[in-house]
Amino acid sequence: MRNSLFTLALSCTLAAGLTAPAFATTPEWPAADKPIQIIVPAPGGGGTGDTIARLMADRLSRKLKTAVIVDNRGGANGNIGATAAAAAPADGFKLLFSWAGTLAVNPSLYRGLPFDPQKSFVPIALVADVPNILVVNNELPARDLAEFVSIAKSSPERLNYGSTGNGSSMHLAGELFKRETGTQLVHVPYAAPGQATTNLMSNEIQAMFQLVPGVVGQVKAGKLRALAVMAPTRSQALADVPTTTELGYPKLQSSTWFALLAPKGTPAGVVDRLNAEVNEVLQDPEVKKSLATMGATPLGGTRQALAEHLAAETTKWARVIKDSGIQIQ
Repeated sequence: MRNSLFTLALSCTLAAGLTAPAFATTPEWPAADKPIQIIVPAPGGGGTGDTIARLMADRLSRKLKTAVIVDNRGGANGNIGATAAAAAPADGFKLLFSWAGTLAVNPSLYRGLPFDPQKSFVPIALVADVPNILVVNNELPARDLAEFVSIAKSSPERLNYGSTGNGSSMHLAGELFKRETGTQLVHVPYAAPGQATTNLMSNEIQAMFQLVPGVVGQVKAGKLRALAVMAPTRSQALADVPTTTELGYPKLQSSTWFALLAPKGTPAGVVDRLNAEVNEVLQDPEVKKSLATMGATPLGGTRQALAEHLAAETTKWARVIKDSGIQIQ
């Protein structure tokens, strides 16, 4: 799915550069005296999602010639912010910037969500993608993915992997790994990624399926060993680390992708204009450079590409959650 997604995103951005379509937006949008608010369902303070959202808000503000501000509404794994966005007026002045966990995973983890990611919103565009990466501590005698799989199979449930909690990206990446490789690993949830990474370096746990930005410094410093990026293409932040696709596991892909959406009913002209603007922003060399420093790959593409990606990811993670028996109390 992601290979076709990248191809589609590229073709759409190239096409955008050849034409200058007119958009039938409402007379009141955008408005110089009324800011556009992007709800981010996480606390502010420098997390990857918040940082990318603020980068996009700044660039969209310049292009639309109006204030675009970030409204952080954290809590409940993103459900609080997403609920607020779903209930917001569908006038183009309230948007949602969210990610894989809230949009594609939470519907299978929580019962009775007051929003449906595929029905409560209209897609605007995929923005960026940050892959998970399998890292191990230096005491583990596994120099590559094949050796790690061999050790895990020879000693079932000997290896522990850490995550930031049940249902987190790191947890689900580990469960997907177990399913695709036929291995048995023990999940150890932590409240914060920093503590998990510290315990990984001290060999209290043996592996993590971290996000690239969370361990790039430790990998480059030789404090952790990176075995595989869980993506079809290599990460610019760690270009010498092979991908799971290269290593014979094309279905072993896991990432946190980010997207911009609007409440259902938002005028089509407004959404189309935002899609075009996001695609242009993602072609900006400075934006590409900023994303690369975070280990993120710019995406873009059509509204339909986001809709199809969301549907496919929801189905994929629902299957992993069901097979693993993951529950959120």
